[in-house]
Amino acid sequence: RRYDAGKDGFIDLMELKLMMEKLGAPQTHLGLKNMIKEVDEDLDSKLSFREFLLIFRKAAAGELQEDSGLHALARLSEIDVSTEGVKGAKNFFEAKAQAINEASRFEEEIRAEQEEKKKQAEELKQRKAAFKELQSTFTQ
Repeated sequence: RRYDAGKDGFIDLMELKLMMEKLGAPQTHLGLKNMIKEVDEDLDSKLSFREFLLIFRKAAAGELQEDSGLHALARLSEIDVSTEGVKGAKNFFEAKAQAINEASRFEEEIRAEQEEKKKQAEELKQRKAAFKELQSTFTQ
């Protein structure tokens, strides 16, 4: 919310540019576009909250290049309890826990979708086999 200047629930290119500058890690225009492209699941050229959380999931999994803007963003977004205080740390860790829950739910959705595709492929295979068997009775 802090960096969503348009208050539309998304972080666009210019908002990401300002955020990275405020965090002390300015990026080139191309670098910003690549940052968005790496996590932009719906290809709308802006980051939703879910896509923003994906940055931290990828960082935790070691899937971001060390020199990438997303890696810098994830690293800069860590919290220092001595400066933020206990309440700030509590909010940070609650947000991280929520992000992990969102990520696991996302992974479950992907698994369920893959299982459904496998099931449909198996059913299609069985229907084709049944059709060929039926067809062979008519050709004899």
